[in-house]
Amino acid sequence: MTVVPADRAVPFEAHGSRFLSYVAPSRGSSELCAWRLEVPPGLTGVPHRPTREEVLLVLAGELSATVDGSRATLHPGDVLVVPPGAELAVDAGPEGCTAWVTTSPGLEAVLPDGSRLTPPWSR
Repeated sequence: MTVVPADRAVPFEAHGSRFLSYVAPSRGSSELCAWRLEVPPGLTGVPHRPTREEVLLVLAGELSATVDGSRATLHPGDVLVVPPGAELAVDAGPEGCTAWVTTSPGLEAVLPDGSRLTPPWSR
């Protein structure tokens, strides 16, 4: 059995948000990546296209998500499924947002300028 205590999550900062990595190939997982995403109040996210399917579960606060031009507001308990290649942007509500994100290894984010980012929290 593998247990990852909260204080063993690996923190990363990017584009104004905090990512706490719990599950990734570098941590022994072969099929999944998972992290806690903390978005500060009022932050406007950077549009990007994930190369793998992503699932976001809102834990606290409010998250506005835009996927391929369609916008939705999510609250605690709501889940967003993002298809690979879809353009995604996530913005926090006035209280910020915390979400659990799951995907598969090999994830890259394609930015609007065409550059590719391999998030360190998913490696």
